[in-house]
Amino acid sequence: MELVPLPPHSLRIGQVLTFSVRDAEGHLLFAAGQTLQNTPQVQALIQRGAWVLAHETKEYQKALVHKMDTLMMQGASLASIVKVEADYRVERPQRTVAELSEPVFWTDLHLRAHSLLKDPREDFLGRLETLREEALQRFRQRPDAVLTLLVHDASQDFQRYSARHAVLCLLVADLVARQLGWAEEGSRALHNAALTMNLSTTLLQDRLAAQEDKPSERQRVELREHGDRSAQLLRELGVHDELWLGAVRLHHEAGPGALAGRVAVDQLARVLRRIDIFGARLSPRRSRKALSGAAAVRAIYLDELQQPDEAGAAVIKAVGLYPPGSLVRLANGELGIVARRGHSATEPLVAALIGKSGAPLSGPVARDTRLQAQAVAASLAPHELKLVINMEKLLKTAS
Repeated sequence: MELVPLPPHSLRIGQVLTFSVRDAEGHLLFAAGQTLQNTPQVQALIQRGAWVLAHETKEYQKALVHKMDTLMMQGASLASIVKVEADYRVERPQRTVAELSEPVFWTDLHLRAHSLLKDPREDFLGRLETLREEALQRFRQRPDAVLTLLVHDASQDFQRYSARHAVLCLLVADLVARQLGWAEEGSRALHNAALTMNLSTTLLQDRLAAQEDKPSERQRVELREHGDRSAQLLRELGVHDELWLGAVRLHHEAGPGALAGRVAVDQLARVLRRIDIFGARLSPRRSRKALSGAAAVRAIYLDELQQPDEAGAAVIKAVGLYPPGSLVRLANGELGIVARRGHSATEPLVAALIGKSGAPLSGPVARDTRLQAQAVAASLAPHELKLVINMEKLLKTAS
């Protein structure tokens, strides 16, 4: 089964599909004949593109007809002509990973993370290392653009929650480890723990994101024990790094207080806990909407004793009070999306999307929030912006 990518924006709301739409692994998302409804999942597909079986594309059909016509003109046998349909492959240029757009690259990486985490099996560690290194290498090239894309993406839908959350936590963990000046050993352990802290409950976390009811008693027990279970599963899969294993095991148990004076594993676990909370607050569930960026930040500013939290402060210093990808209202009445962290936590670069009249602007317009008229006046929750954002265009504007 050969898959080819659909270009971004090749789909549209209300379109009746003449082909099946699939993810990068070939799993069916929408069957031919379905009408694309105005849902967050469809909006995401329109922005990023998806995948289709090669033989269902117009390119394939045209090439196939041309090949069959050529064989007929050459007097080929009927059997040879019929065989073309099973054997023919469309020749198309192969794009390297570096040539993929940000939305396409991260969509593919999310799908790989979903496959890896829901079914850890042979060569788990090798696949995890490849995914981690590809993600970090790409992220470090354009950290603000990637944060803008992934924070916005996390706020739009709860599908594949576990994979999206794991990847976002990995990238925030990278920023925080740098903010704290941690050495390679601690940074790598935090990276790995961020990706795998929920390994034993990947499918459960996805179900909980999609269900309207509160967790059942059995689900609550699984959640309470998932640190221990995830650490044990990782050990069975060949992990011997005690910092990594300990951070996963303790990430719900490391209590409040200063980081100084704690053993290394407890420091990692506490920082991971605050990153986990931050990422979770940015994501919607079927039972609740995603919070604003500032509300997600407030959730980690104070600890369990309502005191300023050092680990939470490190996260805030790394991502800002208005994280890239979050929505804001400016003093001039415009609505926009944070596209880059600023020199101070309260003065990010914002791409205005909605004018003060309430009408969409013709395209994203960069606003310098250091200017009084363009200062951030309020942080908005994702559902407060009734606009599908063209992320490809936005990222070009903000770069």
